[in-house]
Amino acid sequence: MAAPRRVFSLVEDTGAYGWALVTLIVLTTLMGYVKVQTGLIDTVIDRQTQADLAKLEKSQVGVVDRVKLHDQMEAKRKEGSFNKTMARLGAMVAAPVSLLVSFLLIASVLYAVVAMTGRKPEYHTLMGICVYAGFMTLLGYAVQLGMMMYYRRLDMDTSLASLMPDAHPNWLAAIDPFSIWFWALVATGLIVTRQLGKRTAIAMCVVLCLIGAGGRVALSMAQSV
Repeated sequence: MAAPRRVFSLVEDTGAYGWALVTLIVLTTLMGYVKVQTGLIDTVIDRQTQADLAKLEKSQVGVVDRVKLHDQMEAKRKEGSFNKTMARLGAMVAAPVSLLVSFLLIASVLYAVVAMTGRKPEYHTLMGICVYAGFMTLLGYAVQLGMMMYYRRLDMDTSLASLMPDAHPNWLAAIDPFSIWFWALVATGLIVTRQLGKRTAIAMCVVLCLIGAGGRVALSMAQSV
């Protein structure tokens, strides 16, 4: 968004965001489709499954009960197949759905905040702000996909956590340039459309951005356990 103020002025005038939302959802789904069709998901999960099988077989050296070992290895293979299915669904279904849900949730929170300040909240305007700012999230998804394909890993993200991948917990996960950019655009939209005053808009977006950063750090900690 080279001229966000102009875009948000149009949002204030028309309240239209339908085609922009459809474009976001379609492009997010297409990126998930690319992730599936390139075989990235299958390759990464198959590699992890083979590593788990090798570790299991090594740990069972000298064990007489080969039937039990066979059953355990078969369970690992089934787990790998299940993980691939869930990852494919996550890429093509969960990603666009979670994007839409996040817009609805953010717009609802902002609606309540605007109402509490005594101003007249306009849900379509707030939703439009989230949708147009969401193109920065889409750009982040594209960068993330590029990183995944380059490094052949599924655990890549656009936060600074990538600079210290072995840190547990990784506090740099809190800093995601695309998330910061998204909230900066939301704040701009709130100010341009006069849904909130400048100070209130900035303060609210900083708080929500920090909540998101805390969630990313918590997720990093959970994955490191």
